[in-house]
Amino acid sequence: MIVLGIETTCDETAAAVVERFEDGRGKILSNVILSQVREHAAFGGVVPEIAARAHVETLDGIIGKAMVQANCGYDVIDGIAAAGGPGLIGGVIVGLTMAKAIALVKNKPLIAVNHLEAHVLTARLTDNTPFPYCLFLASGGHTQILAVRGVGDYVRLGTTQDDAIGEAFDKTAKLLGLGYPGGPEVEREALRGNPTRFELPRPMHGRKEPDFSLSGLKTALRLEAEKIAPLSDQDVADLCAGFQQAIVDVVFDRLRAGLRLFRARFGTPTALVAAGGVAANQSIRRALNRLAFEVGTTLVAPPLDLCTDNGAMIAWAGCERLALGLTDTLDVAPRARWPLDEIAAAEGARRRTAAYK
Repeated sequence: MIVLGIETTCDETAAAVVERFEDGRGKILSNVILSQVREHAAFGGVVPEIAARAHVETLDGIIGKAMVQANCGYDVIDGIAAAGGPGLIGGVIVGLTMAKAIALVKNKPLIAVNHLEAHVLTARLTDNTPFPYCLFLASGGHTQILAVRGVGDYVRLGTTQDDAIGEAFDKTAKLLGLGYPGGPEVEREALRGNPTRFELPRPMHGRKEPDFSLSGLKTALRLEAEKIAPLSDQDVADLCAGFQQAIVDVVFDRLRAGLRLFRARFGTPTALVAAGGVAANQSIRRALNRLAFEVGTTLVAPPLDLCTDNGAMIAWAGCERLALGLTDTLDVAPRARWPLDEIAAAEGARRRTAAYK
């Protein structure tokens, strides 16, 4: 089957055409991405209104380019998939509305894909990874450890109690006067820095529950920066190196706890899978490789261009759902929030509420 996928949840306008074969293997026929980094760089982050307007102006052309590169017409397309959330609601509305229009006019099934689910299933597109596997999902808005047992069957094992890892990278970059997006900027500065110069905390290290907390690390970094202000170029590099090493250590420890919980509840995972934009960080990837070797499993990390937001992952998730007969009606609503594991999300909210009482 062949599915057109549309992604507009944040600041990438993307469309792709992906084919899924009967044996479960996938093939990317086209994958077109238009980044809005330049439009948002001056603001130090994504401006929702600017992002939505850019999607409106460019999406039609991006879809057309994806269809041309795939060398196919709508007569061979079996379904239209679009990210239905979570994300910036203006952008989600643009992409989902476009998908509905195409599905209606071309008389094709519509699949509203959970953006996080698309990241979750990318390893099956790139490596045909069998279930069940342990997933580390880390991006600007999300940090989770998940047991992936099947399409639509996800159990959250751990999550962040405050900042997502990508968000912490972006805030650190802004604090140190670096550019946007912050992740690549901090990683680049860290290459020439001394990671041991500053003593930064490793929050929640050694705890049994595989959760994350990064706000304390971010505060500690700010205090160290204030002590030695004004900062030299080497100061910035050393702070970046120390921050990144702290993140690497936290990820290693928290994922070790997550894999331990996975084995206790679901047995041996077929793989440790990394997904989301943070998985593009090379220091984190090396740590994940070490951890996978330590626990006797395989690390599956998609190519860098499939770690960040893209249309191919949406199209593939659409393929997976369509193969199971899972489609949506034209009245499906866009969602700004859409937890993969609704039960775990509700339980997490209950625990946080109880903690403040």
